[in-house]
Amino acid sequence: MTDIILHHYALSPFAEKVRIGLGLKQAAWKSVDIPNVMPKPDLMPLTGGYRKTPVMQIGADIYCDTQLIMLELDRRLPSPAFQPKGREGEARAITMWADRLIFSPAVGVVMSQVADKFGEAFKKDRSEFSGRLFDPERMRAALPFVRDQTYALLSLAETMLADGRTFLLGGEPSLADCALYNPVWFIRQHLGPAAAPLDRLPKIATWMEHMGVLGHGKRADIEASDALEIAKAATPGKTSVDGSDPSGLKAGQKLSVTPDDTGKVPVAGTLVGLAADRISLARHDERVGDVVVHFPRAGFIVQAL
Repeated sequence: MTDIILHHYALSPFAEKVRIGLGLKQAAWKSVDIPNVMPKPDLMPLTGGYRKTPVMQIGADIYCDTQLIMLELDRRLPSPAFQPKGREGEARAITMWADRLIFSPAVGVVMSQVADKFGEAFKKDRSEFSGRLFDPERMRAALPFVRDQTYALLSLAETMLADGRTFLLGGEPSLADCALYNPVWFIRQHLGPAAAPLDRLPKIATWMEHMGVLGHGKRADIEASDALEIAKAATPGKTSVDGSDPSGLKAGQKLSVTPDDTGKVPVAGTLVGLAADRISLARHDERVGDVVVHFPRAGFIVQAL
């Protein structure tokens, strides 16, 4: 298989979701360190404008959003599986719950207490990214609310672990664990393991110890320029369009794909792949040649151009 390349930065919580997944699979992968704010001049040629972190590259195939990155890793590296047999839907449903409901208040718990540490460039970037002003005073005022929401949501996971199971779905780690790991990891990284509301969740504390043992797999650092050359020398893999898809989209259509929550930068291209879990656009850039950019369906807005 062509090398897995992860474009990320160290304190990205969603990148940690992928890194711990690579650890679960004990996978070899290449790391490209990217800026945590725009501009990202060596990432945009690959993604066509998508600015969120992380992005996974395999040759000339570019995977955006951890929903799809994790599914693609599971497809290419099937053992050990991210999704226990017969419980695939459950694993993905818990993942969406963690990504969409827990992540935001958990980040709020952190940012409400560390926002003053960031410079003006970061504040400006995150204002543009989120669509609202990065206001440390407003964040501090929201701490009681986001802390309570995080506690309420994590308490559901605490209940899942209360029967003595090691991981969320039983004795082995899964996609669901990787998803829950990232917001809890983010709080611990910035505020410590005893920070509220983690101090009231002993089962999650033990679960984090088991998750931490997984590590990050076999990492090798490369330069961004190397990753661009790899893309330019490669040919995208085969894709197909489901002609009976309820969207009515057809192969060869010119489309844009845009996240529906934050980082709402549309990526334009030609439809070359469509399935229930993904949509794929072919595009060309002078620095990387022909690439295919893949997105998950859930959480993205598709528009005809």
